[in-house]
Amino acid sequence: MKMKKSLVSILVLFLCLGATAQKKSAELFSVGDRSVSSSEFLHMYTKNQMNKKVDYSKDALNEYLDLYSLFKMKVSQAYDAHLDTIPSVRREIDSYRKQLSKTFLTNRTAKDKLIKEAFERKKKDVNVAHILIALKPNTKDTIFKRKTIDSIYNQIKQGNITFEKAAQLYSNDKQSAVHGGGIGYITALQIVYPFENVAYNTPKGKMSKPFRTVYGYHIVKKINERKARGQIQVAQIMTEVRKSGGDKGRLAARKKIDSAYTMLKKGVDFEVVEKRFNEDRFTKNSGGVMPVFGVGKMVSIFENAAFSLDKKGDFSRVIETDNGFHIISLMKKIPLKSFEEDKPIIERLIQRDGRIKVAQDAFTAQLKEKLNYKQNDAALMELIRAIPDSNLRNGKFNPLSYRKMVKPIFTMDGTTFKQADFANYIKVYTKGRIYGAKENALTSLLDNYSKKVLTDYEEAQLEKTNPEYKNILQEYREGILIFELTKQKVWDKAPLDTTGLKAFYQKNRANYMWTPAVEGQLYTAKKKEDIMKLVKELNAMKKVSPSEITKNVNGDGPQDKLSLEEGKFEQSRFSFKKPIVAGKYMPYFTNKDGSYSLLMVDKVYNNPTQKTLREAKGYVISDYQDALESTWKQELRAKYPLKVNKRVFSSLIK
Repeated sequence: MKMKKSLVSILVLFLCLGATAQKKSAELFSVGDRSVSSSEFLHMYTKNQMNKKVDYSKDALNEYLDLYSLFKMKVSQAYDAHLDTIPSVRREIDSYRKQLSKTFLTNRTAKDKLIKEAFERKKKDVNVAHILIALKPNTKDTIFKRKTIDSIYNQIKQGNITFEKAAQLYSNDKQSAVHGGGIGYITALQIVYPFENVAYNTPKGKMSKPFRTVYGYHIVKKINERKARGQIQVAQIMTEVRKSGGDKGRLAARKKIDSAYTMLKKGVDFEVVEKRFNEDRFTKNSGGVMPVFGVGKMVSIFENAAFSLDKKGDFSRVIETDNGFHIISLMKKIPLKSFEEDKPIIERLIQRDGRIKVAQDAFTAQLKEKLNYKQNDAALMELIRAIPDSNLRNGKFNPLSYRKMVKPIFTMDGTTFKQADFANYIKVYTKGRIYGAKENALTSLLDNYSKKVLTDYEEAQLEKTNPEYKNILQEYREGILIFELTKQKVWDKAPLDTTGLKAFYQKNRANYMWTPAVEGQLYTAKKKEDIMKLVKELNAMKKVSPSEITKNVNGDGPQDKLSLEEGKFEQSRFSFKKPIVAGKYMPYFTNKDGSYSLLMVDKVYNNPTQKTLREAKGYVISDYQDALESTWKQELRAKYPLKVNKRVFSSLIK
């Protein structure tokens, strides 16, 4: 059976986030009472050329006109059937609308700048150390912690103490403190944005001024910088050193890894040695292969040993980490991506790591200016003073207590938002309980409230004011509707219409024949040793079922060592050199994925035989779906006649 079409495949010709605004233009065609302009048609046509040179010949345009007009006929039928009112469809569209609006509710220039900045920074790795004075958000000891970091900074600057010694004595990051604050090499998009900024902007060998992140106050020292290494994939052999084993355990692990290294030096395949010696539980079942990693993901000794390897198959000397002893073998090095390749990845990452707030804040500032936003700080402070601290700590905050406070707290686009409105927001957002200093917390909450009001307002206007947003949303909406309609007309109907399916099978029986076939059991094993164990079981001639044989081979270990498929198989699936004989098994063979298979033959059919509906059901459903779709297209063309403006169409031909 052909795989059922998905929403992605339905939209691939018609949906792309690179949509551009379309100017008004002459009508090119209509289907029923729906018309399509030449600009919309050309926009969709050129967008789907997949970077190929656009063909404006009459034949090519006619072919796409036939395809796109059919698409619009389906859209018309979906609306006529009121599919846009189905709750699940509405939820799908609303969810996408919310997600899409986020892309447009940011400052594009600021966002593009962030993407380019991250891309340029990824070209360079920086080696830094830091001193951290940890801080919880909105705690009352902020001033004390700030004075502490300033004092440390001044001591280092005046030469009273070295940076490394200060890190050991004062830093709350205990893991790096023991190394004089050193955290090794890092690259862009690995750490919080304020820290990354300082790490990249501080000159080599210099120390930064104190600065704050969500973790507290820091001082950074840049030790070195280098050209980025990119990413790498390696396999490893590790012998584990457990602290409970003491020196004796460490020596035993070292002896094992030395034996492994000796075998590798003698030319024994890495895979063979790994299978015998590797004790790392995370890679033991994958041939020692580790996930791809880049700078800052591994301890420096492991990372340096890996990146020092030049050619695939090269292996390192024995190295030691806190986990044990390792030998590393190079599988592949992955260079940095081009900007076009990396751009969508960077864009996703900046959405998650907080720096997108820079673009969002720039957009909020634009909105405030556009909508003439005015904030009344005096009214805010009046409300803050009226709210007892205790009510915000114990969850008993009640906005009704402030319903008579009606001074404007801010205005925008001629609309006034009062103190009482903000009190309601406080309750909804915090559920009546806040933490930290009251003034700081409520001032921050007002910032969130005003941003929400501004962005909600702009989101509601987007479809009217932003043609690009409108076009993308329209394409997605139409795609969703066609997906739902096609489910009803074709995909779901074919398997559920048992009467129609039987009639279609009977009418087309000749299309569902077995070519010469065999009936029996097809065993498949991942490893050769398991297929050999199967051969021994079959040679023993025990009168047991195929499932029992499979169970015997799998034993008490993983139950997927040997899998079993029973039924009828076309002979063309196999390429045996010997004749297929009933009651015997054929020689095992190797599959393309490296697994092994063996066929046990019960019956042989050397002539074509008819497939039953059950045997051919997947193929019958797929063909029936095609037949239903063909009939549906004819009905659509009759119900929604296509009318083309030939003069406008001719003007498109080049």
